[in-house]
Amino acid sequence: MVLHPQAKVRVVGQEVTFCCKASGTPVPKKYYWYHNGTLLERKVHRYGSRLVLRGLAPEQAGTYHCKASTEAGAIKSAPAQLTVLAQGQQSCKPEPEPSLVELPSECPQDAAGSRYYNVGRCPPAPCAGSPSEQSGCRADTGHCCGVRRMEMREIPCAGFLLPIKVVAECGCGPCAQPRVLVQGRVTAADTGEPLRFGQIFLGGRKVGFTGYKGSFTIEVPPDTQRLVARFVDRQQRFVDAVKVLPFNRRGGAVYQEVKMLRKKEPVDLDGSQSNAIPLGEASGREPVGELVLPAGAFLRPSGEVFRGTVKASVTFLDPRDMATASAASSDLSFADAEGEIVPLRTYGMFAVDFREGETGAALQTGPVEVRMDAGQVRMPEHLQKMKLWSLNPETGLWEEEGVLQPARGSRGKREERTFLVGNLEIRERRLFNLDVPEDRRCFVKVRAYSNEKFNPYEQLEGVVISLINLEPQPGYPANPRAWGRFDSVVTGPNGACLPAFCDGQRPDAYSAYVTATLGGEELEAVASSPKLNPNAIGVSQPYLGKLGYRRLDHDDPDLKKTAFQINVAKPDPNNVDETNGPIYPYRSLEECEAAPVSANHLRFYRVEVDKYEYNVVPFKESDLTSWTGDYLSWWPNPQEFRACFIKVQIEGPQEYMVRSRNVGGSHPRTRGQLYGLRDTRSVRDTLLENTSGACVEFKCSGMLFDQSLVDRTLVSIVPQGSCHRTAVNSLLREYLSRHPPVAENNHTAAFTMLAPVDPLGHNYGIYTVTDQNPRLAKEIAIGRCFDGTSDGFSREMKADAGTAVTFTCQERPVGRESFFQRLLTAPAEA
Repeated sequence: MVLHPQAKVRVVGQEVTFCCKASGTPVPKKYYWYHNGTLLERKVHRYGSRLVLRGLAPEQAGTYHCKASTEAGAIKSAPAQLTVLAQGQQSCKPEPEPSLVELPSECPQDAAGSRYYNVGRCPPAPCAGSPSEQSGCRADTGHCCGVRRMEMREIPCAGFLLPIKVVAECGCGPCAQPRVLVQGRVTAADTGEPLRFGQIFLGGRKVGFTGYKGSFTIEVPPDTQRLVARFVDRQQRFVDAVKVLPFNRRGGAVYQEVKMLRKKEPVDLDGSQSNAIPLGEASGREPVGELVLPAGAFLRPSGEVFRGTVKASVTFLDPRDMATASAASSDLSFADAEGEIVPLRTYGMFAVDFREGETGAALQTGPVEVRMDAGQVRMPEHLQKMKLWSLNPETGLWEEEGVLQPARGSRGKREERTFLVGNLEIRERRLFNLDVPEDRRCFVKVRAYSNEKFNPYEQLEGVVISLINLEPQPGYPANPRAWGRFDSVVTGPNGACLPAFCDGQRPDAYSAYVTATLGGEELEAVASSPKLNPNAIGVSQPYLGKLGYRRLDHDDPDLKKTAFQINVAKPDPNNVDETNGPIYPYRSLEECEAAPVSANHLRFYRVEVDKYEYNVVPFKESDLTSWTGDYLSWWPNPQEFRACFIKVQIEGPQEYMVRSRNVGGSHPRTRGQLYGLRDTRSVRDTLLENTSGACVEFKCSGMLFDQSLVDRTLVSIVPQGSCHRTAVNSLLREYLSRHPPVAENNHTAAFTMLAPVDPLGHNYGIYTVTDQNPRLAKEIAIGRCFDGTSDGFSREMKADAGTAVTFTCQERPVGRESFFQRLLTAPAEA
């Protein structure tokens, strides 16, 4: 499906057009349209690939999708939502929805010490299309609900007033059009070696190359529902990787690690003889099966039989090895007879590469036999459904090649065994699969949070949640027998629903291994030992016990805390304890996606130790549609985010909080006005005694949102403690003196500068990274800052490398206030 119908908003009496388009061989010409799952009569609506509805009535609201079909098969589109408003009904309410932000610690809002303040938000819903838009196929991109008016307020804090801008009114305006990107790195699954200058294809079109370190950026084309990318090693060391990459439809970049499977070393075969190649004999295991090539099976592309020496490489991806899951191609899905994309459960994939021994020219084959050991299939119901599949590299879908039928056979002198035998011909496609369609399906609800408090309004969007389906060994849930499927979904404002295999009769028939990453950073799962805490995990008892929740370090505290495993126990509809998530029946996807935050769900969170950010103009970095164009916006451009950090070295007996205070420095509209605050605790250097370092974010200098004038941000760096400034980087001091005006630095307990416009680098103690994802830009800059280099990355603080300013701190006498405390209680005097 190359064109999907798009969501629309209309007023009663208007018209709407939905379009879809499918490609294939033969070209699809029959289209069917459905409203809320019911087929619309072709004679009444006179549709083809385009559906036009005129004189809309309220009952025509709902979901619409199309199905295209040929004699070769069918494919369904994604559903599109049609909202039909009554005359005079507003699609964008002027009253903003509640949205809470956390204030600095010195700004409690009530007697209980709460520091949360309602700044309001406008939901980014589409507004009703104008008459000129009504005949178009694409989504209504003209107008969306957004901020119409903001107002400035001042919040009383300890000794000062904190400015904050809140949403006062919402209204329809031009829609934000953030770029949708997928970024990441391609590396070898076995060694981590990067794929240097590998080719990247979307469909059959080459769109770019990977970088020297294997990095890549893909801009997602408009209207994409399923992003299928193929990574090709031009040196032919790796099997082509076909990946279905998750992306955030609301904009911004999602980071993805792509693993490639190294090709097996070729062996010499005699093309005039019959040959058998084992599949999956590594690591001392019994092979899953074998590929049997009869004499004369090898063919040149012209059809001529090749009987000489053949260089044969058959690379088997064995699901009995858990480490191979990340290297699997595609998302193990196929389109059934009704055009619905349905999951497969794999028993192994194999990639073939046959070449002439002397010239290296590629060879094809005539009919060859695939034999699979039935003893490797532990689920008896799968023996009757096992099929051979080949991967379509353009769609990322598996297509049936043949059925595997039971047959008797033997392996040399060993005992008789039952095999599943099928036939195929190896032509253009070179990646094959031993799979069964699995209809025992569910969805798992997962949410990601910015911290361990799990506040509903501090959920993270743009987090990649990955779920690997496992087949556990009976009695050994932590030691699975094999994996069967791999899925990834990006969290939205209401979490994510991940497809998973499940079973209603045996809760432990399938288990799931779940991880979460944000910009390459692994998020932490909730602990399961020494005692299960249902309130923290997010699932109530007794269902939690049935799921058998275990974090990775449950039995071994040395293991990572960034994954959990559960039994995917299908909910019993007659048991009220199992009707509220986190597992939902497959037909209840809408219920899963719309579930309130109070419903059962599984959780990840970011580990943010003593770190705080405050923006005068509120902005949720995981939701780029929350950006507001304002002179005081921390990020002036929602298409590109520039993160700036300064490295502070602290010599003292403990770790200290360091604050950056950022105000307008040179722009006439913002001079003296606060942009925001950043608090960061210094991190001890393990190699230096009584020394720590802090990487503190500050607002970059540069154009403000109107792109007319540059502002040099006035940045003050203040450690919280009895500290005095003892050194400033000589290159930074020289740069600032050559780029006036120079900020006053009269008080030795702080460092103040008009931030440089240039990206200076580690020699100056300044670290600057630009990216389309604000969190990724900050993560890269922090890694460089910790390392003290302009191109490295570290999570261990090297406090004396690449620093901008040094403070010496000591324990102050009892009763004496630090400069930081005086700045809070009496800022004018300080």
